[in-house]
Amino acid sequence: MQIFANLAEFSAHTGQPLGETSHMTITQEAVNLFAEATGDYQWIHTDPERAARESPYKTPIAHGFLTLSLAPRLLAELYSIESVKMGINYGANKIRFTNAVPVGSKLRMKAWLHHVEPQNTNESTKGVRAVIECVFEVDGEQKPACIAELIVLLFE
Repeated sequence: MQIFANLAEFSAHTGQPLGETSHMTITQEAVNLFAEATGDYQWIHTDPERAARESPYKTPIAHGFLTLSLAPRLLAELYSIESVKMGINYGANKIRFTNAVPVGSKLRMKAWLHHVEPQNTNESTKGVRAVIECVFEVDGEQKPACIAELIVLLFE
């Protein structure tokens, strides 16, 4: 965990790695809860028996957007900015789902601070728009599961 005192210190870290998270196991329960939340019940995610018979992966796989939705949780493992009062997911410049995440696999994320620019600076609020490159890796796989350039707004 990297701890930055303020946005200026965080911004000075531009172009450098934020680190890598510990591995987390992707469970069928998490996949099913994501399916319930999103209404995406495609059998490749939610039907272990059919996936074992018909899927090229021979097991259910996590939704790509489930993998991506773990970014805030995993980024919180990597860094903290003591002066920040509020952070907002702003969007993404690029997202690619390049490999499957089988249920039962272990997933981790590596992140780099791509760049930072001022956002809504005024007398009462000082903020930045940060672009963070995130790479989600499945333990034992050479090819990453997801590569995303995410944008966050951070305010002191």
